[in-house]
Amino acid sequence: MTLEADILAAFPAEVRIPAGLVADAVAASSAETPRMLVVLDDDPTGTQSVADLPVLTRWEVEDFVWAFGQAKPAVYVLTNTRSLDPAEAAARNDEVVRNALAAAGSADASAGSGLRLGFVSRSDSTLRGHYPLEPDVIAATVEAVTGESTDGVVIVPAFPDAGRVTIGGVHYMRGTGEDAGKLTPVAETEFAKDASFGFANSEMAKYVEEKSKGRFAAESVIVLDLNIIRAGAVSEGTAENPDGDPAISAAISAKAIADAIGPATNSTPIVADIVTENDLRALSLGLEEAERRGKKLLYRVGPPFGRARIGQEIRTELSGAEAYAGNTPSEAGGLIVVGSHVGVTTRQLKALTAQHSAARIVEIDVEKLLSDAADAHLDQTVDTVVEALHVGDVIVHTSRLLIKTDSPAESLRIARTVSAAVVAVVNRTLKTFPPRFVIAKGGITSSDVAAHGLEIRHAIVRGPMLPGIVSLWEPVDGPAKGIPYIVFAGNVGDDQSLADVTRKLSNTF
Repeated sequence: MTLEADILAAFPAEVRIPAGLVADAVAASSAETPRMLVVLDDDPTGTQSVADLPVLTRWEVEDFVWAFGQAKPAVYVLTNTRSLDPAEAAARNDEVVRNALAAAGSADASAGSGLRLGFVSRSDSTLRGHYPLEPDVIAATVEAVTGESTDGVVIVPAFPDAGRVTIGGVHYMRGTGEDAGKLTPVAETEFAKDASFGFANSEMAKYVEEKSKGRFAAESVIVLDLNIIRAGAVSEGTAENPDGDPAISAAISAKAIADAIGPATNSTPIVADIVTENDLRALSLGLEEAERRGKKLLYRVGPPFGRARIGQEIRTELSGAEAYAGNTPSEAGGLIVVGSHVGVTTRQLKALTAQHSAARIVEIDVEKLLSDAADAHLDQTVDTVVEALHVGDVIVHTSRLLIKTDSPAESLRIARTVSAAVVAVVNRTLKTFPPRFVIAKGGITSSDVAAHGLEIRHAIVRGPMLPGIVSLWEPVDGPAKGIPYIVFAGNVGDDQSLADVTRKLSNTF
């Protein structure tokens, strides 16, 4: 570990940039032809940093027509590709992009007609996922459909709200508790040992070379370090910017960023240092300027990039009353579903069960799911959950014993089996006795519970349940309409976070 303050001492201070500056720049570029970002979210946790945007779990042309008709600057499309093998992930990315472009250009889709689309490949802030496959497929599909080639792929995994920052081209995790203020290179964390998406490099240029199997050499990667991102800070107090005007500082940073991106061609990887929201806003203005100059860019990013890129203010956390606004909460208990196995989730689950003595705890035994007893085990689990919801909250979790294999394909198969069981429990429970709320903990778990367990097709993400993390979706159709759905990534929050969110929503905690 190393101290964050020591590393940052070598760089300028952040440039203070109001979100409105970015929003104004985006509005100006959309004045003649509206632009909308289509965010292909490889699990649903990418929505945790945004508010009041449409979310799709299906991506037919008519689904995009609905989303485009919301007249928002971005739409999130829940692809769930992190749970798929590479071939399936590639096919899904291609299908989403083709249908989005068809909806935007369709003469029959008046709501989407004339839209200019930008594409964002949203993935994990701890570098897990199908990279470079997904941006490669998006770029190839855009070119095949429109003839437009991609100059650069901007890679921004940082998620400061959750303690993931990039400094000097190296991606880190912030420590918590006794380790607060310390940084650990992400390749030295448990996430780098992921059975399907493991990696060895924390230096982003080397990560790109590793994952692209040498197609992009580390030295070919454009690195936007904090000297570039914060170029405007150096001007403050000088003749160029004597009063430290944020707009002037922001413009100077934007020019430095766009200049650095200038040489990008043929999907050149571009990595960016990010430590704060101001850094994300400075980057967004630089990207806006680069695109104004004619650069064609795709984005491979962590959750908060979308918020900064459209100039959205940071939404304060929702209260319990706001979570139910416009709907009458049921008197039934709430359903908390925990599928993730990362360490922080296990600690959060332990804290919740210790504090929420009124909740019924139901375990889905993974070993039984992989045996001939799977069907009987599921039947018994559903019966238990439904009975318990009549009197209070129910915590459903998979057994904490993680079954590991040496085969990424087999690991995905096991994950799918477990997720299918969780989905079945949620769906059968919903159809029998709808819960007051649903919390899904874990990326793949959240995705499958949304699309299949609750049969959500269209939703609006209302905002975060905790500062900067954990999003609330309001389903606008289907059997879960009116039931708050909480998307809770496996790897975010402190040990108390799951209990804190449950306490806001519960009527028995």
